[in-house]
Amino acid sequence: MDDAVHQEIGRSFQAAQRILVASHVRPDGDAIGSILGLGQALQDSGKHVQMALNDGVPQALRHLVGSQQIVKRAEKPVDLVVVLDCSDLQRVGSVLEPLPTPDINIDHHLTNLQFARLNLVDPAAVSTTAVLARHMSGWGLTITPAVASALLTGLVSDTIGFRTSNMNPEALRLAADLMEMGANLPELYNLALVRRSFPAALYWGAGLSRLQRKGRLVWTSLTLADRENAAYLGNDDADLVNILSSISDSDVAVIFVEQKSGRVKVSWRAIPGYDVSRVALAFGGGGHAAAAGAEIFGNLNDVQEQVLLETEKIFQNGHVRV
Repeated sequence: MDDAVHQEIGRSFQAAQRILVASHVRPDGDAIGSILGLGQALQDSGKHVQMALNDGVPQALRHLVGSQQIVKRAEKPVDLVVVLDCSDLQRVGSVLEPLPTPDINIDHHLTNLQFARLNLVDPAAVSTTAVLARHMSGWGLTITPAVASALLTGLVSDTIGFRTSNMNPEALRLAADLMEMGANLPELYNLALVRRSFPAALYWGAGLSRLQRKGRLVWTSLTLADRENAAYLGNDDADLVNILSSISDSDVAVIFVEQKSGRVKVSWRAIPGYDVSRVALAFGGGGHAAAAGAEIFGNLNDVQEQVLLETEKIFQNGHVRV
């Protein structure tokens, strides 16, 4: 089935002239790497390509070639709509509102809802950029150094530097291939995972100052006031959740990030053996066993109370353990 879908996607790319490539709100390295990798490869093949993201490109990823081309709203005419790294269509935000249902959905999330005409979803892949890197040559697309850099950024970001529990030999081989195609791994690794702006560091400090623990569960929150006081321009957690997940005497970490829309963005991380995607799914979100997220209506205190109550069930009778 995947082979048939792969071939049909290739034919769709060949037939289309005006292609829109989009990804999810609050884009991470995999979203940005996917949209730039596929988008620029399609441009190089002679297609007219729009790359659109509801929230634009985070400051930390604007070093990638082509990032200045990404717009916040798609424009017609478009004859092929591609959505990348999204488990459901709501995650795209409003960027597709004037357009029809997506034609192609390429993703690696286990909770993907198969919402497009053609769905290439590989939960075993470590990132959506890994799915693209494996298939792009079969679609007749060339991986230039700029494309390779975008794809490797997504792979490095989503595996937190090759250390998530879903890492596999193929991912390392893909990384080596992308390096041979011109991507600079040490530089991309440093920019994606190590370097932080001064506002991001201040923002982290606010979250760490209210860090809490109950048994093997740790959590914290970030408020709109924290963001303003730190002059942090993003509406995410600046990857603080990955710091929480490194705490040695914990199994599950949760971070709550207050949003302007009357919602709270919640992110979970877990050690191997626990499936936090099921908890996220209960709140309308999704993701992977070890890393998941959801966006929930409500004030910060109420959402935190509800989510922690449900998350604690992971440790009761092992019924969410995998």
